[in-house]
Amino acid sequence: MTKKTDADRRQGVRSTGGLCALTGALATIFIFTGQGWAASEDVLPENTRVMTGVELYMLYRGKSWQWSDGAGHMQDEGRVFKAWSGSGTDAAWAEGRWIVTDTGKLCLQADWHSQADTFGGRTCFSHRTDGQAIFQKKEPSGEWYVFRHAELQEGDEFTKLVRQDLVSAKLEALRNPTEQFDPEGTLAVQPQISEANGEVR
Repeated sequence: MTKKTDADRRQGVRSTGGLCALTGALATIFIFTGQGWAASEDVLPENTRVMTGVELYMLYRGKSWQWSDGAGHMQDEGRVFKAWSGSGTDAAWAEGRWIVTDTGKLCLQADWHSQADTFGGRTCFSHRTDGQAIFQKKEPSGEWYVFRHAELQEGDEFTKLVRQDLVSAKLEALRNPTEQFDPEGTLAVQPQISEANGEVR
């Protein structure tokens, strides 16, 4: 039996429909590059509890989550979620909302777009904590791993949450690549974007 890597355990959104270009782009989303220790269900510490919606809100609000080939941004105002992934013909972008629940879940619900296709998707991650470390798994079939150690480690996925918008500028370039202005204000080839309104449940 092949041993699963940490990246396998942290695998997230994968397209189950749509055309090949979009499928290929989405296949890279949430395949995180962190080196956190894997934790299967049977070794998840017994003293963990489900994280609350407030805890998750404080953890993710206003942050961008860096991925191996893209990023997602959880805007605080309106709970807008925006993301991009891939490049060239494999590029995809998304707009929607991010939702946190008192059952410990962060859900990213958005319409994903590529040059060839558009479809809606929803990906959820469960969270537990022992008061110091945070454990995460992708629903419904992911495996628990340490998202943040009690003493933060360099490879923790948590370190990829940053208080910067790593998405809006890139998303503009992907959404409408035929309209962009250069620094001098001369019309050139580049994109514009409008934000989607989000909501929280």
